[in-house]
Amino acid sequence: MNDTTVGTAVAASDDAAMAQALAWAARGMYSTTPNPRVGCVILREGRLLAAGFTQPAGQAHAEVEALRAAERAGIDVRGASVYVTLEPCSHHGRTPPCADALIAAGVARVVAAIADPNPLVAGRGLARLQAAGIATRCGVLEAAAREMNIGFFSRMQRGRPWVRMKSAASLDGKTALHDGRSQWITGAAARADGHAWRARACAILTGIGTVVDDDPQLTVRGIDTPRQPQRIVVDSRLQISPSARVLASGGTLIVAAVADAEKEAVLRAAGCEILLLPNPHGKVDLPLLMQELGRRGINELHVEAGAKLNGSLIREGCVDELLLYVAPRLLGDARGMFELAPLATLDEAHDLQFHEVRQIGADLRILARFT
Repeated sequence: MNDTTVGTAVAASDDAAMAQALAWAARGMYSTTPNPRVGCVILREGRLLAAGFTQPAGQAHAEVEALRAAERAGIDVRGASVYVTLEPCSHHGRTPPCADALIAAGVARVVAAIADPNPLVAGRGLARLQAAGIATRCGVLEAAAREMNIGFFSRMQRGRPWVRMKSAASLDGKTALHDGRSQWITGAAARADGHAWRARACAILTGIGTVVDDDPQLTVRGIDTPRQPQRIVVDSRLQISPSARVLASGGTLIVAAVADAEKEAVLRAAGCEILLLPNPHGKVDLPLLMQELGRRGINELHVEAGAKLNGSLIREGCVDELLLYVAPRLLGDARGMFELAPLATLDEAHDLQFHEVRQIGADLRILARFT
């Protein structure tokens, strides 16, 4: 634990203690998928006894990590208060219930930031603690805890990932010159920040147009991450070249609408998985793809595509949030961010709300959510 030292006074209130737990949860930003990012601190009289965060899938959850840290340090946690950023689980999954571990440890009080949206838990964890005589509280820094796991909540409650669409553009909304040149519209700081958003996603999605034009890798670079997100290419007619860089190292998911046994065999030999999801118009069924990705445990989907696929995803209601990097320059008559049909009236516009606006280097980063 390098945030604080055991015995350090870290909390004068439940809010302050939960803020510390959220800081621990952030340590799992790139590693816990498909599980939520959870942090836990154990306190006595406002002083830190132990802390932990959820480990990669199949390993210990935050509460157990904190209890083990206390045990290794020879610290007795009986009668202590526990602050955890998500309701302790009450079911057997890959690991035993955390609620049972807290009961066995003899803690006196458990404060959760937010109830677990998983229907296998959904209040049962807190109920189990209460039945064992442990005092509980829920709803401390709830909004921040939900933001930490916005994709997990989306998957549990809607059956689909939280979809974040990223684009880098000039101040007049252009992403590239007419010949496709776009390196670089935004500065180095914005590009590095974009890789941090890639890293937190479970998967990165693009379209065949972007693959043909840019031959991207779609990997996280410059960020210390223990895993690379799943790469997904929407390619209705299986036009992708087996030598495309997005296929390097294998494991790329190609989503198509038209079967082609010969092309599929070549792509599978290159380590790809082929998923056929046609809609009635001979294109990929994008809403069905979102449901399939949710079924596969994808919490956050990061989209980096061209104007055509961007427009299709928006029209189909598949996008939750725009992540826009806007450079202080004008490109004039050039390629735009979204290919959307003309509107008859302003009432037909796609409305969003600004969630956050921040300057990153010389550029602006805008997070805007569809209403």
